[in-house]
Amino acid sequence: MVSIDPQTLAFYQQRAPHWVFHSGERHSHQLDAFLDRLPPGAAVLELGCGGGRDAAEMRARGFVVDATDAVPALVARANQAFALGARVMAFHELDAEAAYVGVWAHASLLHCPRAAMPDVLARIHRALMPGGWHFASFKLGEAEGRDLLGRWHNFPSAEWLVAAYEAAGFTIARLATYPSKGSDGTERDWIDLTVRKA
Repeated sequence: MVSIDPQTLAFYQQRAPHWVFHSGERHSHQLDAFLDRLPPGAAVLELGCGGGRDAAEMRARGFVVDATDAVPALVARANQAFALGARVMAFHELDAEAAYVGVWAHASLLHCPRAAMPDVLARIHRALMPGGWHFASFKLGEAEGRDLLGRWHNFPSAEWLVAAYEAAGFTIARLATYPSKGSDGTERDWIDLTVRKA
């Protein structure tokens, strides 16, 4: 099953230069706390690296980063800006086994259709070493669909997400919700999940 909607991929592909400029280059505010959980020099996979700002910060902190994104134009921009060696990979193409201590997915898995989430979470679980950590953030809602910019979102409830992650074999270590305005201008609640593989 395809894990990213073609219209959403096309949106980012066509707007990559503007999107990166709009986002700026400062890394996500949740990143440092996540990296603090990992041993120095650990291998970290990023799903949805975008323009590369988070991967660049991981590398600056001494981690071995495998930066990936399903959008070729964003991968090109990340490599142009930070020489990350980023590569094109969609969520459902992840086939690593016990290769990473951390998997970082900031504002990326929110584009994965709900029907594909069990497979994607199983792939993330398999890619992590025992005791490995995973972070993801989502826009909360009740029914999946498109935002005002035409991008597909899974818009889950907190209960749905917790159940999905627990079914995939993860233990919830931290869960935080907060209001935020999306790039389409819509104010809604977000959720951050930090989970661990036993």
